[in-house]
Amino acid sequence: MLLTGAQIIAEVLLEQEVDTVFGYPGGSVLNIYDALYDYRDKIHHYMTAHEQGAAHAADGYARATGRTGVVIATSGPGATNIVTGVATAYMDSVPMVAITGNVNTEQIGKDSFQEVFIGGITMSVTKHNYVVRRIEDLAPTLRRAFAIAQEGRKGPVLVDIPKNITAARLEFAREEPIRPVSESRVYPNLNEVAELINKARRPMIYFGGGVRLSGAGAKLRELIEKADIPAAYTIMAAGILGYEDRNNLGLLGMHGCLTANRAASEADVILAIGTRFSDRVALNPKEFGAQARIVHIDIDASEVNKNVKVNECLIGDARDILTQLLPLVRETKHEEWMQKMDEWRKEDYRPEDSEEKLLPHQIIRLLCDMAGEDAYYVTDVGQHQMWTAQYLKRIAPGHFLTSGGLGTMGYGYGAAIGAKIGIGNGQPVLHITGDGSFHMNLNEACTAVSYDVPIITVILNNAVLGMVRQWQTVFYQGHYSSTEPERRTDYVKVAEGFGARGYHCETLEELKAAMREALKQTGPVWIECVIDREEKVLPMIPAGGTIDDIMLD
Repeated sequence: MLLTGAQIIAEVLLEQEVDTVFGYPGGSVLNIYDALYDYRDKIHHYMTAHEQGAAHAADGYARATGRTGVVIATSGPGATNIVTGVATAYMDSVPMVAITGNVNTEQIGKDSFQEVFIGGITMSVTKHNYVVRRIEDLAPTLRRAFAIAQEGRKGPVLVDIPKNITAARLEFAREEPIRPVSESRVYPNLNEVAELINKARRPMIYFGGGVRLSGAGAKLRELIEKADIPAAYTIMAAGILGYEDRNNLGLLGMHGCLTANRAASEADVILAIGTRFSDRVALNPKEFGAQARIVHIDIDASEVNKNVKVNECLIGDARDILTQLLPLVRETKHEEWMQKMDEWRKEDYRPEDSEEKLLPHQIIRLLCDMAGEDAYYVTDVGQHQMWTAQYLKRIAPGHFLTSGGLGTMGYGYGAAIGAKIGIGNGQPVLHITGDGSFHMNLNEACTAVSYDVPIITVILNNAVLGMVRQWQTVFYQGHYSSTEPERRTDYVKVAEGFGARGYHCETLEELKAAMREALKQTGPVWIECVIDREEKVLPMIPAGGTIDDIMLD
């Protein structure tokens, strides 16, 4: 059938089983939006308040569903506005296809109105990007983009399409989508790795988001139980282990548990799975796991020996590797080592409760109790993010969405919208944020209201940029430079102005009442929780420090 380039884009989206896209129209993508009008019964387009919000929505949709998120933006500022969202997805290995429009091919390179070289701009924050110059290349390029986004280590791919390409015509025939091939590999050193685990007296597992992305959670739990190995995780892997499991040491790294960090410093074998030894975990790369022989299991060979030198590596899909490794690992008990964990746990940081004021750990636990086991939690970045990671006690694998690698303030609202649209009704989505992060993209409230997306936004309001101010308190002699903005935002009134519901809470009882009402609503709700600006995220190990530098007060 003879189709325009814009119609071909829509047809390829349908080929790839895409029924949801996020974006914002503009001059260079008008042909695409005209086609989307004709396909509106098959492809649902959600227009956000800002292109960055659209990119974060595509990200949240992808994380919550496992499908490839799609964002559309016009040329120039529309394209540059999605860069932060694309970079966020890249750092956290989120499958996304970003489709940007551009000026006509004959205008490229002439500083035309709303022209930028988005391919060059995004080269370092995409798995791959393309500039389509011929309509004959359009469908094959889009198909390849979807395949790249999902194969191997997942990530974003950008396709830039000049406007005249979307208007040109070409015969089109549908094709079956390119599916990622999951082939079992042969690992020559698998026996050596198994022998390291079998001989270890103080083994430890440290795992990250790659375990979730590969669907290796069940195999990981089987290994932990069979070999009686304690395990710690990164923020990207929250929920894979039960919080009450004896072998679960908790969060590792800068704001991780004392027990987890001690185990890493004293282990004789560390099995790192689906993780990249980021500077928030391996704070001092030369000292991390200093007593241990380290095995790195990862799908991305470029991560091996990048931050921390390892003794053995297995490059491939985590689930495939663990499946082959399990029969070679002996069933055993490490009771002496586990007893040491039990003793260390007695010294883990535990904040005291209060009946008089709202405290972060009590807020998070109350939200968790009231939202139920199927809830999804989306955060922005800062103190509230760390408190949420530390104190959420009932969360399913893949139900905690946050910007881990890039640390994007303003990520949460768009991502929560995308997640809720992706999962549909029945499972609550809680957006937990701080006043600093929330001010960056609270304009997406109009998106949530327009589409009746029932997101519960909980704002931990300490009237400061909490995490930066915490560092200023500890390391900069209390020089609070630009971290006390003294915003006067009335969140209840602003919420109502957007068409949402708003609540103001200063006690746990008020928060309980607000949550009871919020869970009944069919549209967005904001709940402001006033907390003290002196509240800190503890424990804390400063960048470049070791377990000896841990701060508990």
